[in-house]
Amino acid sequence: MAKIALFGATGTIGTRVLREALDRGHEVTAVVRDPEKLADSGAEVMLGDVLDPHSVAKAAAGRDVVVSAVGPGTEDPAVLVSAAKSLIGGVCTPDPDLPRPRVIVVGGAGSLRTPEGSLVRDAPDIQEPVRALMQAHGEALDFLRTVPVEEVRWSCLSPAAQIAPGARTGTYRLALDDLVVDEDGLSRISAEDYAVALVDEIERDAHAGKRFTIGY
Repeated sequence: MAKIALFGATGTIGTRVLREALDRGHEVTAVVRDPEKLADSGAEVMLGDVLDPHSVAKAAAGRDVVVSAVGPGTEDPAVLVSAAKSLIGGVCTPDPDLPRPRVIVVGGAGSLRTPEGSLVRDAPDIQEPVRALMQAHGEALDFLRTVPVEEVRWSCLSPAAQIAPGARTGTYRLALDDLVVDEDGLSRISAEDYAVALVDEIERDAHAGKRFTIGY
């Protein structure tokens, strides 16, 4: 059983990660700005803000893994970069003699390579607000890649090009920086199976210091 601090537990992905982790018997602390939203979730709920390193440090204390499923919502997408920096700063704040928790970040698909060799975010038909979001996810990943894994065991899970609520099949395929596509050339995953893969990573610690991605 892992002790997990989860930021962004009220979002589309965060709620599914929360349920998947609880169903597997992990001890989850949901760190949110409005604890009332998760009053009946079955998880411990803590008031906190991923953008505040001191709040991250408080949530991280005594945990094995800190997960960020935070999205920008209606805010500037650049908040994703600030969140990544706050996460790393927060887990590095506690006593250096104590073990630091791992960090797992929900990433984006924009910086993945397509089968044609281009980046997903460079497709001409992508609307500019979506491209800006993809760019911010990419910048957050660029920052994480500057963090030595010996200092923080971080990993980042990028979704398939298409992710939406759906069925939990428990099956998926993984890659590193290349978009996972099926036999029809589609890149897709349900939010439920994304959560399965993320909790699998919590349990297996298979991608320390790496970004990896998922698809059917």
